[in-house]
Amino acid sequence: MHPGRMLLPTLSFLILPLAQADPSLAAPVAQEVERPSLPRPSVPAKGHIEAMIDRLARTHALDPVLVHALIRAESGYDPLAVSPAGAVGLMQVMPETAADYGVQGVDQLFDPEVNLRTGMRHLKRLLAKYGSIGPAVMAYNAGEGALERSGGFVTYSETQRYTHRVLTDYLLKKGLRPYSEQARDHIGLDLRPEMAIAGDTAAVDSAVRSRPPRDQDRWSSRFDTGSLQQPKLLRPLPQSRQRLSSQLDTASSSSLKSRLMKPSRERLIATNRRLSPRLAMRQP
Repeated sequence: MHPGRMLLPTLSFLILPLAQADPSLAAPVAQEVERPSLPRPSVPAKGHIEAMIDRLARTHALDPVLVHALIRAESGYDPLAVSPAGAVGLMQVMPETAADYGVQGVDQLFDPEVNLRTGMRHLKRLLAKYGSIGPAVMAYNAGEGALERSGGFVTYSETQRYTHRVLTDYLLKKGLRPYSEQARDHIGLDLRPEMAIAGDTAAVDSAVRSRPPRDQDRWSSRFDTGSLQQPKLLRPLPQSRQRLSSQLDTASSSSLKSRLMKPSRERLIATNRRLSPRLAMRQP
């Protein structure tokens, strides 16, 4: 027998106790493999979602144009969207609001059809309650309490920007100019351009700097303001009065002006003194 073979059993008896005493000498153990994260739920194609919106809007007797405008502002057609406040899904429905319509689990709101049905039921109730599109859109964003406390026009900056975005989108799709009288009658709200930048001081400053000059700005830049010491008529006089006025503005020796101007008391006394000697000479 080879001498090396005789040493193998002996060495094994020596290594095993050492490995038990010092675990670092033991054979390495395979580390636990991290489990892959669960896959995200399948998201329907945007075309499928849009068709579902149109179908459910007709079912709930809502204008699909308004519903689409609201969803574009709320979630951008993302059925998995979650806001910092906890609003969920396509129509950003709050779980507390969903509970009023029988939806008890947040997970259900990630289902596009459940979310759309719940959001549309809520929107329709707001439209029936307030009777106008504008206040209903404001209440959808800020809540009914905020709308009623503010007298029908929510002053929150976020709500004003949201309302401006939804309603301008809706009105343009309906062929109405957003700030026209027809639009105001249609939505029941006085939509104003400054709502788009409410609360954004940088945007407000930029809008002021880039605004077109007012009439007086254009007028003062076109003329030398130093030469405009006398007040000017805001409306032109008729042509006949213009000619008469130009003659009255000539030198004080003008015979026309002397006949039309009412003489002062001092001038009458002086004239009387000059004429008195002449009148005395003519007396018999």
